[in-house]
Amino acid sequence: MSLFRSVGARLALALALVVAGALAVVWVALVPSLDRRLVAGRLVELGASARAIVRDAPPVVDQNFVDEAARTTRARVVYFQPIEGGTQTALLPELESSHLAYTAGIVGDPVALRAASAGGLRTGRVSRGDQDYAEAAVIDAHGNVFLFSAPLHDTIEDVTLVRRRLLWAGLVALGLALAAGAAAASLFARRIRRLERAADRIAAGDFEQPIEDSGADEVGELARALDRMRSRLAGLDNARREFIANASHELRTPIFSLGGFLELLQDEDLSDETRREFLATMSEQVGRLSKLATDLLDLSRLDSGPMRLDTETVRLDEVAEDLREEFAAVALREQHPLTVEVDGEGAVLADRSRVLQIGRALVDNALLHTPVGTPVRIVAGSTTLSIEDDGPGIPAAYQEDVFARFTRLDGSRASGTGLGLAIARELAVRMNGAVELESRPGRTVFVLRLPPFRAAAPAGSTDENASERRPPVAVR
Repeated sequence: MSLFRSVGARLALALALVVAGALAVVWVALVPSLDRRLVAGRLVELGASARAIVRDAPPVVDQNFVDEAARTTRARVVYFQPIEGGTQTALLPELESSHLAYTAGIVGDPVALRAASAGGLRTGRVSRGDQDYAEAAVIDAHGNVFLFSAPLHDTIEDVTLVRRRLLWAGLVALGLALAAGAAAASLFARRIRRLERAADRIAAGDFEQPIEDSGADEVGELARALDRMRSRLAGLDNARREFIANASHELRTPIFSLGGFLELLQDEDLSDETRREFLATMSEQVGRLSKLATDLLDLSRLDSGPMRLDTETVRLDEVAEDLREEFAAVALREQHPLTVEVDGEGAVLADRSRVLQIGRALVDNALLHTPVGTPVRIVAGSTTLSIEDDGPGIPAAYQEDVFARFTRLDGSRASGTGLGLAIARELAVRMNGAVELESRPGRTVFVLRLPPFRAAAPAGSTDENASERRPPVAVR
């Protein structure tokens, strides 16, 4: 039973069953019809010969004529004289080509009796003893009956020969089908086993060896799909390793820094001013750790799947003003003029806290990565929030890289957490929006686009704020 658990064995067996079924159909459809066709052909031939012979019969039929008719038709010829007896017609043999004694079978021949009773030409297949005969009977001008009886031995032998050859040919074809099916199935199963081994390698974390299959069939398509999966998993695995390495580095740097300052603070000879400087630096490192932990938590939530977003109507001009107030001190310290412009009225449907988080990442990026004194503008539109600066710009070849995790424009590790823009873009997508970048020398614009809010108050409602209330939803 374990043999037929193999796909190759099942395919070979299926092919053999198909061939056997085809042979069975040929056997059932061909052999009986061949027998009928051969017998029918012999009857037609015998009937045509009987008509011609009777039409040319002399006024007085003699033994020579009967013998010549038998030789011409290759059949036994009996010449009967019908005898009327009550309701039934009897046949009295007068001449017979075989010169043998008359038998009861011939005297009561059904084909000759039909011809004597109904007239015309009558044909049929008759069995006498263990032999079959093709017979034709016709009445001559004197009302007597000519019976032509030809044995079907040769015809039946021909059918038997065809049946025997068909049987042997079927057995040979079945054997060849099993052999060919087993060979083809073995090749097919070998390809499947290669895919199985490749899947095991991928499951074990080995993404180096490509999956190759040159076939143009479904197995080849499956192999190519598995190879695409392997490439994507390899990319994800590399990204995971890089993420862990980068996150470890970003965590280790401030921790080592804090440890060093703590050791220095244990020195009793430090002045108060130096201690205050150390504490201020340590506070910055703790803030960096706190921000990194928050960003890593946000990334974990985003990567894990659905994220709960409390959607509501959000006015982007209010968000812009909140951002200006929040970063006013930082902008003043870094000597960046920070202004707000309102370029349209309207509201969007989004999570306000997440919109603020995206805005913080964009404003913080503009303040950190532009030269001192570069103006930064927060422009609020009806459905967009833009952060513009007049810095040196970002080369087109690196504009997509700014959204990668832990990277700078040159591909090295970011000085901050390096996660803000990546989180901002993902959050925008979760709110059915987008973060876009337009940059050229002297002008860089990060644009947050969000879906507009469309009021749809119920008919007859008198509550002006009813359309602004939306239940929290989980957004992917």
